Amino acid sequence: MSGSDAVVSSRGALRWTEGHPWIFKSDITQSPAAPAGCVNVRDARGRPLGWALWSPASEIALRRVDADPAARIDSAWWHSRLARAIGRRAPLESDATAFRLVHAEGDGLPSLVVDRYDRWLVVQLLSAGIETFRDDIVGALVDLTGCEGILARNDASVRSREGLSRDVELLHGTVPDEVTVIEHGVRYVAALRTGQKTGAFLDQRENRALVASVARGRALDLFSYHGSFALHLARRADQVIAVDSSAAALDRGRQNAALNGTANITFTEADAFEFLRAELQTGARYQTIVVDPPAFAKNRASLAGAVRGYRDLNLHAMRLLEPGGLLFTASCSYHLTKPLFLDMLRDAGAASGRRMILRGLTVQPLDHPELITIPETGYLKGALLEALD
Repeated sequence: MSGSDAVVSSRGALRWTEGHPWIFKSDITQSPAAPAGCVNVRDARGRPLGWALWSPASEIALRRVDADPAARIDSAWWHSRLARAIGRRAPLESDATAFRLVHAEGDGLPSLVVDRYDRWLVVQLLSAGIETFRDDIVGALVDLTGCEGILARNDASVRSREGLSRDVELLHGTVPDEVTVIEHGVRYVAALRTGQKTGAFLDQRENRALVASVARGRALDLFSYHGSFALHLARRADQVIAVDSSAAALDRGRQNAALNGTANITFTEADAFEFLRAELQTGARYQTIVVDPPAFAKNRASLAGAVRGYRDLNLHAMRLLEPGGLLFTASCSYHLTKPLFLDMLRDAGAASGRRMILRGLTVQPLDHPELITIPETGYLKGALLEALD
């Protein structure tokens, strides 16, 4: 057994057996005598378990990348694994010019995110282990996609826990600050260097198309941000009220509306909770409502308060619906599990005094795969509800 191998406890080995790629620092009985990178992993009896990304400073010390002890984690390996992930996204090219190419653990490439925005890519290297393969990853991405540029949005807070710097860095070619992308016929501008996530909320793409297919009448889009849901609603609704607390976000929303020649959206700067309460007092009614708030539950300790917030939002939205009106509601909080999400909606429905029909449940789209053995790959869930009376 080499000193550069990692040796793990039976509990750590069991996680891999059960399909989860992470082994925590507390389950390493012998740390590898090697800097961050990729290391061979063995169990307490010396049996080889495969290869893992090694992050010496992180609580998630090992992230499995290949179960074959004979594998060579070299440039050819990265090219093959990335080609497989990118190939899965081929069906999306007919409907969108922006989508995720690599969803980290969901694609067997732990701590690596790659998003495509038309002819440019934005990547996130989120562990010390993956950072050491930067050149191999960039080279493979250029070869596989022919992209004009690659930008690293390495400003995520998780990098601090890996002992890594946080910055935004150009890795290849040239990348503009803003890119106009298309999804299901709607155009919007993504701010690659300064926007949320890697520039836009790509994970809601299919939900926006779903809402567009059922929207009607007077519509409300809460937490509108840059107006992505509102733009889709406006294609079928008579009037759309887009609400957000950020004036800058609403300005971008107005620009996006102009880009699409859309004139039936009113952008309103307001706190969503206060707006809903005021609308209820005036007796306002809507036929279509979208509730897409930010993640209220940032950690497990904040879950109880987050559930109350989600419940209040959906309770008020339900009360604002016309009979037969539709509510699409979503949560991107990982800690608010699907069962808790449904429990919250049931409680809100009971308190609203409305009979709410569950028309459909949504999960993450094709480009954000959620592995059932890795709960952390799934965070987004949504529901389409109808007010019966």
